[in-house]
Amino acid sequence: MNIKKEHWETVYADKLLTEVSWYEKKPETSLNIIADLNLPKNAAIIDIGGGDSLLADHLLALGYTDIAVLDISDKAIERAKIRLGDSAQQIEWILSDILEFKPPKAYDVWHDRAAFHFLTGEQDQRTYLKNVDLSLKADAIMVLSTFAEDGPERCSGLAVRQHSEKSLNKLFGEYLEKLQCFHIDHRTPFQTIQKFIYCSFRRR
Repeated sequence: MNIKKEHWETVYADKLLTEVSWYEKKPETSLNIIADLNLPKNAAIIDIGGGDSLLADHLLALGYTDIAVLDISDKAIERAKIRLGDSAQQIEWILSDILEFKPPKAYDVWHDRAAFHFLTGEQDQRTYLKNVDLSLKADAIMVLSTFAEDGPERCSGLAVRQHSEKSLNKLFGEYLEKLQCFHIDHRTPFQTIQKFIYCSFRRR
């Protein structure tokens, strides 16, 4: 088994949804950014590293009809399917390492909260960028949330890469135009604070 995949299968086997540091009962920041885009309800949205997060649940409740969730972990996806019940059939579930992702179509929105910062090497980051470019329609939006410069140095037992508005714009600016960046304090289930930066970009 892929070492990264094995790691995440263990995480999801050992911890409940409410026991992982990135848990949000309602992903309000992401939902607000998506709402501000004024997308049609049939806009194609993909959630990268979505696992069993609740973003897909809320998007379905808001009437969005073309939602995909990508994750490396079988267990995370299966947990989300069980939670959603019959509604899970309305979502396209993609089991893949993001670095090996072959997009089946182009998307209007690429959403990633707390997956990108696990890519600590420059080559992996460039591969991610290439996959973003291959996956987005013209004028599509990428919503990216990652640990800020003063955020954690490790998460779930792995080293992470902290980012600033400047570093994200330097990496993604080749293909994407920055729309906004702002900082958020995320309170974990353990009542600790993690510093995040949210940025949205439009495909050039």
